[in-house]
Amino acid sequence: MRIIFMGTPDFSVPALEALVAAGHDIACVYTQPPRPAGRGKKDRPGPVHQKAEALGLPVRHPASLKTEQAQAEFAALKADIAVVVAYGLILPQAVLDAPTHGCLNIHASLLPRWRGAAPIHRAIMAGDAQTGVCIMQMEAGLDTGPVLLRRETPIGAAETTAELHDRLSAIGATAIVDTLADLAHLSPVPQPDAGVTYAAKIDKAEARIDWARPAVEVDRLIRGLSPFPGAWFMLDGHRIKVLGSMLAQGVGAPGEVIDAHLRVACGTGAVQLTRLQRAGKAAQDVGVFQSGAQIVPGTDLSKG
Repeated sequence: MRIIFMGTPDFSVPALEALVAAGHDIACVYTQPPRPAGRGKKDRPGPVHQKAEALGLPVRHPASLKTEQAQAEFAALKADIAVVVAYGLILPQAVLDAPTHGCLNIHASLLPRWRGAAPIHRAIMAGDAQTGVCIMQMEAGLDTGPVLLRRETPIGAAETTAELHDRLSAIGATAIVDTLADLAHLSPVPQPDAGVTYAAKIDKAEARIDWARPAVEVDRLIRGLSPFPGAWFMLDGHRIKVLGSMLAQGVGAPGEVIDAHLRVACGTGAVQLTRLQRAGKAAQDVGVFQSGAQIVPGTDLSKG
């Protein structure tokens, strides 16, 4: 098929690679404009932009698709279909209607659960037992379109957003290739009205650890916000990110460090911190971190 691919971050790259490997004709890759990055704050192309150039594919990065010119240029590509995955711009109706078979979105949740911007984070933070990928026919609403294909997967008890992100990215890449191969025989299934939830963009204000919460909720917060933006606590005026944890046994006041290996009491139960990061430093496993920090039992991490 003649495809317009639309995506920007790391999550989107495996799908682009899979479509190329499957022999599809990528008419053009649309992606977000380069953004300032690094110490010099020079404009840097995103992961999809870089991969597309490495594959020798034409790339466009308009700031908006709302102009008549942008829409005319999109339609002139005469694509059979557009594949959209974490692109980052709203697609006007004229763009949705331009390809012969419309636009398909690779969405990292089991719709209608977790429509919106942060489905992977929210699934872990909510304690969902499973998630997956849906290939959805796009329409004007926010992730409201009918679903052509669903792939489910369990969420591991210790899985972080970073780990689940990579698994779902790979699942999505396989799913879109399978969808296009069987497109003529797939029937779009409307999403039910029951079970709709919204995965709001992560607010950094959510990231401070409230040790008074039950340990199961603290653990989900830590894993759900790892690696970005990272759940955190304050210690001696410095912010410490926690990028890994597991449930543990233990009793103490909420926020109390109850052993030298950074087991911390919560409102009920305790969590074992497994990976931490000081501001401006690399992330470290707890043993390496403690060899320098030496946070002693009895320290109250809720004060900071």
